[in-house]
Amino acid sequence: MTGMLDGKVALVTGAAGGIGRASARLFAEEGAKLVISDVTSEGVEQTASEVRDLGGEVVPVVADLASKADIEAMVAAAVDRWGRLDCAFNNAGITGGQIGQGGRLTADWDEEAFDRIVTINLKGTWLCMVAQIRQMQTQEGGGAIINTASLAGLQGFPTTTGYSASKHAVVGMTKTAALEYAPKIRVNALCPGYVDTPMLEDTMARRGEMILGQIPFGRLADPCEMAQMACWALSDRGSYATGQAFAVDGGFTAG
Repeated sequence: MTGMLDGKVALVTGAAGGIGRASARLFAEEGAKLVISDVTSEGVEQTASEVRDLGGEVVPVVADLASKADIEAMVAAAVDRWGRLDCAFNNAGITGGQIGQGGRLTADWDEEAFDRIVTINLKGTWLCMVAQIRQMQTQEGGGAIINTASLAGLQGFPTTTGYSASKHAVVGMTKTAALEYAPKIRVNALCPGYVDTPMLEDTMARRGEMILGQIPFGRLADPCEMAQMACWALSDRGSYATGQAFAVDGGFTAG
């Protein structure tokens, strides 16, 4: 059986670690040619090295999702190298804990921090979609996009107001784009549960025991489990799926 992404050109943002790195590795194993990006050169180069060790073709790009020019350069890198962009995983994002807002109630968030999280998680994802959709519209076969949202994009979580607002908006934007560009371009969202990545360290330090008690599987997810869902959604095996927010959460939202 061939790989799920054989012959496809894929873009992964937030590829320096966690879900992004696991996805870059899996996509390469499944046959994709890759453009990967992150805001740090060291991290994205490390991922690129791991992809090459797996026999994959990869172009690493340093990009800040607050920069429209950086985002357009990511898509251009794929087109310049391979002439098209078939798949895009808009995975990069930040949490409240990463910008000093962990544990703060809605009225206690700093305005600057709120603006920052919306700029990266929402506007950055939108700008990625703009560049990706414009390219996919021009090419035979269209393409597929999956955006990382969150369980906090599906329901409320105390002390996550900026993060939750941005991720709810990503889900809404995903559904809207899916309707607008069907059937040529499929657009879905991945809503990870609690995943064992550095981004979760602040949350687990504050509420880890309680969180594990709420997950029917009784454990955190491995980043590779999120990568598998993203890979399927971007592949032709997910050809009839669009406009969905896939919760991959060990049963957290089933209750």
